[in-house]
Amino acid sequence: MSDSATDCGDCTEPRTALSAAEVEALVRGICFKTGPPRTVGVEVEWLVHELRRPQLPVTPERLEAAYAALRTVPLRSALTVEPGGQLELSSPPAASLMECVGTVSADLDAVRATLAGHGLGLVGVGNDPWHTPRRYLREPRYDAMETCLDRTGPAGRAMMCTSASVQVSLDAGHEEPGPLGHGRRWWLAHQLGPVLVAAFANSPLADGEPTGWASTRQLLWMEIGAERAGAPPLDGDPRAAWARHVLDAPVMCIRRDDRAWDVPDGMTFREWTRSARPRPPTREDLDYHLTTLFPPVRPRGHLELRMIDAQPGDDGWIVPLAVTTALFDDAEAAEIAYRAVKPLAERALGLPAPHNPLWLDAARTGLGDPELRDVAAQCFTAALDALPRLGATAEVTGAVSAHLEQYVLKGRCPADDLLDRLHGKDSLS
Repeated sequence: MSDSATDCGDCTEPRTALSAAEVEALVRGICFKTGPPRTVGVEVEWLVHELRRPQLPVTPERLEAAYAALRTVPLRSALTVEPGGQLELSSPPAASLMECVGTVSADLDAVRATLAGHGLGLVGVGNDPWHTPRRYLREPRYDAMETCLDRTGPAGRAMMCTSASVQVSLDAGHEEPGPLGHGRRWWLAHQLGPVLVAAFANSPLADGEPTGWASTRQLLWMEIGAERAGAPPLDGDPRAAWARHVLDAPVMCIRRDDRAWDVPDGMTFREWTRSARPRPPTREDLDYHLTTLFPPVRPRGHLELRMIDAQPGDDGWIVPLAVTTALFDDAEAAEIAYRAVKPLAERALGLPAPHNPLWLDAARTGLGDPELRDVAAQCFTAALDALPRLGATAEVTGAVSAHLEQYVLKGRCPADDLLDRLHGKDSLS
């Protein structure tokens, strides 16, 4: 969500216009950069609430004071603020899983200490259980985004202002077939995606009431629509499929430096290259357009997996990071995961993610779905076997093992804990 490029600078100055063929060539070249998988990254989003009573709203003035203090804290991760005031830490590319865990853990310790000084804390949940959407940031990007997403209903505002996630970034893979090849990793990311949705579903509430979905956050993304938040078809070459998807996706906004940004209604980037109106699109416009597409797996030179809800606890985010890294970067675990999810693909009916029955079932029922539960158990077991080969510590493997025992083998997910507390009349804090 919090991609850079929030102002347009000199975006109306003359630049070289792009044709559709040039766009396709650029997208093919920049969105899948292949080589041996050797780096990993994570983006962790958090809701920010009152430290003692998270049900209470936090005023914009208190958030601004706390965020001003955070900007003085030296961090290795990039710290950004989401439209609703959520905080996001984006790690630098790490050479190993444990390097990534160490960097983000240290940064989170510093962030929590600073927020605590302002009576605030971080809450790991995929969708705010208590508060309705409220814009904190007033910037041209988010004004345009709100206008655009409002056309498909209220899901867009909720996604912008009340959702939080764990996004795992992995190398695209080798330029060859096999478990670590980019074609296999692209396919696996989309077929493993619903397993990750179900295993880590943690957003069953909105406005203090059950929504009927284990991952309300995933429901919001589906309701935004396939053109903005959907994947391309998986048949064929990933580069060609993604390039077509980019060209045929609607333009969210045309940036201006002298007035409010234009928000065209339904004009695709391909149509913009042909009409050149209100001005021809440039390379800068293409780069920006790519940041306004939110598929569950986004190729950005690497693969960005975006389907995992924010997790409970200070260190809950480490489990999806470790499991996903193991299933993609260990060849043996990747092969096991590929074979485990292959039968699930039939339930997708050949429809792109996440707008197909398999992803819908994962978001609605979590691991209450017996087939998803069994596949998740196979994948978690394979990840546990692989983690020592990736240098994971006993603490990390223990956390993954605990999630397997506490949730996966019981057909549960963190969403079930929130619902249990609600039905038991306990505080969600």
